Amino acid sequence: MYRILIAFVILFFATFAYAQETCPTNGQPLTDAQRVICQKELDDVNIQIAQQDAILKNQQQQTYSLARDVAILKAKIEKAKLDIKAKTILINGLSKDITQKQTVIGNLANKIDKEKESLGQLLRKTNEMEFYSLPEILLSQQDISFFFLDLDNFYSIQTSLKDSFAELKQAKNETNVQKQNLEVKKDSETDAKVAIETNKRNIEKNQAELNVLLGLSKTQEKNYQAVLNDKARRATEIRNALFALRDSVAIPFGKALEYANFASQKTGVRPAFLLAILTQESNLGKNVGSCYLTNQQTGEGVNTKTGKVFPNVMKPTRDVGPFIEITKALGLDPFKATVSCPIVSTTYWNSGSMGPAQFLPSTWKLFINRLKNILGYVANPWEPKDAFLASAMYLSDLGGIGESTSAQSKAACRYNTGSQISTCSYSRSVMKLAIKIQGTIDELD
Repeated sequence: MYRILIAFVILFFATFAYAQETCPTNGQPLTDAQRVICQKELDDVNIQIAQQDAILKNQQQQTYSLARDVAILKAKIEKAKLDIKAKTILINGLSKDITQKQTVIGNLANKIDKEKESLGQLLRKTNEMEFYSLPEILLSQQDISFFFLDLDNFYSIQTSLKDSFAELKQAKNETNVQKQNLEVKKDSETDAKVAIETNKRNIEKNQAELNVLLGLSKTQEKNYQAVLNDKARRATEIRNALFALRDSVAIPFGKALEYANFASQKTGVRPAFLLAILTQESNLGKNVGSCYLTNQQTGEGVNTKTGKVFPNVMKPTRDVGPFIEITKALGLDPFKATVSCPIVSTTYWNSGSMGPAQFLPSTWKLFINRLKNILGYVANPWEPKDAFLASAMYLSDLGGIGESTSAQSKAACRYNTGSQISTCSYSRSVMKLAIKIQGTIDELD
């Protein structure tokens, strides 16, 4: 009994010690020692993720079987759970960093306010001392030493002004740096939260599929073959489903994904994000319609279906010239090549954009040589493969590469408006589409 008690005490303290070594999640700022613990825990989880990834890849190389696919689903679920754990640890650290950054920025703002107040007092004092003229000093009844004393004070105040300006400038510079760092931290936190939600959806989907497979006994391989056949049929339906494009003929989704994967390999832009951009442009096209240019001097044009005349289909000083050059190089009639009608009938907003990716002629010209270097021919903005690659290039230039949701959201806004805003209704719509499209891609995989 005594030995059992000792063993229990040892186990209790060992468990307590282990609990003490976990990354804290109480919302309080981390100490240096706690940061080391959190980093170690994060490193351990990343090692486990890599192990699950290796298991997953090994299973995927095996011959199709019920056991093999059960193992794949289990590995996917376990990997997703580990990734959620890793992202949770990351968010915990980021939240504390964000709080600290906000405190620093607040302190700097107070410092700037105090420096401004001090500057105001010094400037008022300088104006008072500069009020005296030389004749006033010479004719004054006061002792001349009074003015020499004030003169010393004047020089002292000027020195203080110089120092105060330097302090103010340094505080403003440091504030800008801290704000930029804060923006990076917030973007990382946003991306981690999105990754967690994505993993939760994947776990739910994979668990449902796993439950179906576990319901089949090992003697029901024939039944499982029926499941595989159903999946193959569904995959064929997805690949053959038409992917709508703006100002171009719709193409099978399988072909669109092929073009998106090619563009992704060349630029680093996620296929689902690229396809979401093109889908959004197609949706806009349904509302705006297509036009022909009818007057290259004025930029006037006409809706191809309704016959409605627009005085502003294309900006003559910016886009008509490049548009004529582009169509001529492709052997096309510039007055029979479809472009977007204006979104607003009184402005040039988005008017004159070409093809699925909706490039303005003046913008497309910037990509002609880059496209030719990859494709080996003069790119056509109305051809899906060329438009996909051009769109991916532009999104890459705007920072929309990799898996970062925040980076993609900012790039989508800039793609649509050209401004540097970080979020807009266009990007929110694009990111929702990207989630759906990624689900379809995952289903094919």
